[in-house]
Amino acid sequence: MLDVFFTVDVEIWCDGWNNIDEKFPDAFRKYIHGPTAKGDYGLPYTLRVLNDHGLKGVFFIEPLFSTRFGEQPLAEIVGLVAESGHEVQLHLHSEWVDESKIPLLAGIHSKRNHLRNFSTAEQTTLIGAGTQLLEQAGASHINAFRAGGFAFNKDTLSALSANGILFDSSYNASLFGPDSGVMPGVVVVEPIECAGTYEYPMTVFNDGTQSLRHAQLTSCSYQEMEGLLWQALEAERSAFVILSHGSELLNRAKNRPDEVVVKRFHKLCSFLDRNRDSFCVRGFQGLKPRAVLQQPRPLVSPVWKTGARMLEQAYRRKYQ
Repeated sequence: MLDVFFTVDVEIWCDGWNNIDEKFPDAFRKYIHGPTAKGDYGLPYTLRVLNDHGLKGVFFIEPLFSTRFGEQPLAEIVGLVAESGHEVQLHLHSEWVDESKIPLLAGIHSKRNHLRNFSTAEQTTLIGAGTQLLEQAGASHINAFRAGGFAFNKDTLSALSANGILFDSSYNASLFGPDSGVMPGVVVVEPIECAGTYEYPMTVFNDGTQSLRHAQLTSCSYQEMEGLLWQALEAERSAFVILSHGSELLNRAKNRPDEVVVKRFHKLCSFLDRNRDSFCVRGFQGLKPRAVLQQPRPLVSPVWKTGARMLEQAYRRKYQ
């Protein structure tokens, strides 16, 4: 049995930092509800499809935006997730720190786009503030975290431990993971323990293009995802972490559903539902932590699947 984590980063952006108070209501509708002429394809749609298949999702919700725009929008997001029976966990984008109407840190008057650019003490404060904001909005049992853009470092794990958060899922070997200070010289693909925190890294794979790719709905074809899941099961991996976003089923303009990604999502949910004797789709609450000392090589997907995905992605860019 392979533990599968279907993780969804929930965040709101105003397409730049000018006039954000004016832009926010429309941004909230786009990134959370996803209205289109064909119906809503945002967060409620994702929750409904998961529930239709009896699958548990982990929703990493970014709360710092609420220090600018108030608690009500955050409470609405938390309510949607919690009332649907899914996990609310903590996500932080430090770009909001200098936009906050509530001073989060002293002396921050400009953008620091990555959490890793803050000291351990500063990260500890921000993680504590984010946890408190989620709890005030109705969340409970927060025990997992993901840094915005996967931009964490080893200090982040110490800061999480100081806040009593046991699990992290910020390590992404295709992005900031290798220079995070976590197991230097080793590509982490299985759970480890570091600085008092258990790291559950993003699942990545070698697609034959001389670079690693992470398992994400917009980045992988369904054929790649299914093959990787079977491969991980056969290799007796401990965990398979999939990435999505609250607005991922929409096109880039956020005005139409991305039919290719919507189809991938439905097929993946159906596959995991049919094969629940092999794959346990779960969250971090109640999870018994694991640590793998000898890290295996990343999973490998055949080049023909890479080629098929490239054609599919080209279609998406042109028509979605």
